[in-house]
Amino acid sequence: MTNKPKILVTNDDGVTALGIRFLIDIVKEIGEVVVMAPDKPQSGVGHAITFADPLRIKTIEKSDQYAEYSCNGTPVDCVKLAENVIYKGRPDLVVSGVNHGSNASINVIYSGTMAAVIEANIDEIPAIGFSIDTYSSNVDFEPSRKYIRKIIMDVLENGIPKDICLNVNIPYVEELNGVKLCRQAKASWKEGFDSRTDPRGQNYHWLTGEFVTNDIKEDSDLVALKNGFISVVPVQLDLTAYKAMDALGYLESGDL
Repeated sequence: MTNKPKILVTNDDGVTALGIRFLIDIVKEIGEVVVMAPDKPQSGVGHAITFADPLRIKTIEKSDQYAEYSCNGTPVDCVKLAENVIYKGRPDLVVSGVNHGSNASINVIYSGTMAAVIEANIDEIPAIGFSIDTYSSNVDFEPSRKYIRKIIMDVLENGIPKDICLNVNIPYVEELNGVKLCRQAKASWKEGFDSRTDPRGQNYHWLTGEFVTNDIKEDSDLVALKNGFISVVPVQLDLTAYKAMDALGYLESGDL
């Protein structure tokens, strides 16, 4: 045993994805690493958990300083399994990613990458999600290495406020301009469906969509990415709309 921090690595693209292999390479130089990742892609599953089917863990590699596992569940399942079956306790840090595709703005809601981070935060574990703004199969993560390492080291040294986790998005550019602390941009997906008929005469539907935003203020994550900066958005667990409490005061009443 050493005094190195215990770091759990997971993702939603699957254990063989290039992004998680890159993240593993970084954190292996920092701490004692456990990888628990889905055995297949789980993009867009959000905070889904598995409770109607058994979960199975496969050991890929195991040594004193490094252990790697995959499971047949979701990213949230991976965090739960790692805590309760592998660690039988809590790691010092959870890192998720590097996701292929941006999780900036409203995408944080749908993201399996960020769901793992939020699950760790529920259990009061410092957690960071990393994503890069491209789906290219030949993505070069190398320009982001020093920034990812610094963010991880800063969090290990200084911590994250209670009930807060970090959503980190990396623009896909040859030269990064630095890191900016941002707010989540206001945006949405305008969905549609490509409806077709199969050879048996049954209808089926492919989800399509367009990402729409009019939020062009300088402090947003989308603008930071557009300008070549890595965006860091603090994400909170409490979804209460405190600013609406007074406006909705009319809902309170005494006995009817």
